[in-house]
Amino acid sequence: MATIDSLSSESETHDEHGHDHDHPAWLAHHFDTPEQQFDSGKLGIWLFLTTEVLFFSGMFCAYAMFRMLRPEVFEGCSQFLNTKLGAINTGVLLFSSLTMAWAVRCAQVEEYKKLVVMIASTLSCAMVFLGVKSIEYSHKWGMGLLPPGTYFYDEANPHPTTQQIVDQHGFSESTAYFLTHSLYYLCAPFALLLIGVFAWLVWSKVTDNKFQYACAKPLLVVCLSFFGGVGLGMILESGGGEHAVAHVDGDHGDAHAEHGLADHDHVADAHAAETHAAAPAVDIESDDVAMELLAESDLNTGAKAMLEAKQAQTAMASGQVVPPGVDADMGIATVEKDVQTKRQAGVFFGIYYCMTGVHAIHILAGIGVLVWLLIRAVRHDFNRQYFGPVDYVGLYWHLVDLIWIYLFPLLYLIR
Repeated sequence: MATIDSLSSESETHDEHGHDHDHPAWLAHHFDTPEQQFDSGKLGIWLFLTTEVLFFSGMFCAYAMFRMLRPEVFEGCSQFLNTKLGAINTGVLLFSSLTMAWAVRCAQVEEYKKLVVMIASTLSCAMVFLGVKSIEYSHKWGMGLLPPGTYFYDEANPHPTTQQIVDQHGFSESTAYFLTHSLYYLCAPFALLLIGVFAWLVWSKVTDNKFQYACAKPLLVVCLSFFGGVGLGMILESGGGEHAVAHVDGDHGDAHAEHGLADHDHVADAHAAETHAAAPAVDIESDDVAMELLAESDLNTGAKAMLEAKQAQTAMASGQVVPPGVDADMGIATVEKDVQTKRQAGVFFGIYYCMTGVHAIHILAGIGVLVWLLIRAVRHDFNRQYFGPVDYVGLYWHLVDLIWIYLFPLLYLIR
């Protein structure tokens, strides 16, 4: 028994000794070779990206159905989207895909300085994207281009004040203040992050902590890139004003609800006038008066029956199929004759905020993982045999870029 125990202890010692020599720190204990670890991670990230594609597919299907039902709504509301801002963000993300692919190559050849620069460049592009998107969102929120139920855009007053939003649209003061000052709220977290990274940089410099200083220095540039994107968005938003005066003729479901309905009524009145002019001139009122006079006599049953038939015909022509004062449940759902245009425009912007907002959340998630990669790159954790995390994050980032490449034409280039 003692012999078996001694052999077992020797075997465990040998296994532990072999594990220390055969498995480097970056190779997980349940993998035998670096190739096995890399292939397993690659399979896992592809499965994850498949779920992401399925997740976004639901929103793309919703977009396709709503656009098929009301294409004029999407065409009209798309004019409120600044194509220049969307094009700039598209170029920024395409460039970030280049820097991310370059980072993977740098990790493979152990060029650590270039690896840090490429990851920091990808992070900076992501921050520029969010800065431009903050300008785009805040501009639309202030105009009232919101999802259904909160949409309140008014062509006569496209930039209402906080008090006007409260008085005219029934929003609370805090909500109205947020809508008119939303850019400050969107920039506040990044401003605090910038201050924190700057304090970290100064502290690491004072304490002579080279590793933390090497991490804080590129991250400070990354934080500043967000406000660079904000400034770029302000320039393009002030210069591109064609979307601020977007206009669609008739009741075609764009943001100009009242104007569209007014045009529709005007066309209907004109059409009715033309029809009336083309009809033969008959003095209908004099005939009705004569028929009523004849029907007053109980002996003139023919005139009375004719008058009742004419009244029933008039009721049917006006859409009244049930006599006045009679309650009847026809089992038919009531449908409004005039479709609420503002509600339709709100559907477009609801889809817009849903799709671009979820995409922005994925950008934020990518930023968090890229920061983790940056710190590990500064620490020289990657080498020729272990570069999987950089490759996996690169695949995720390429998918995020690819989704935006679809969103840009589907939302911004409809017209």
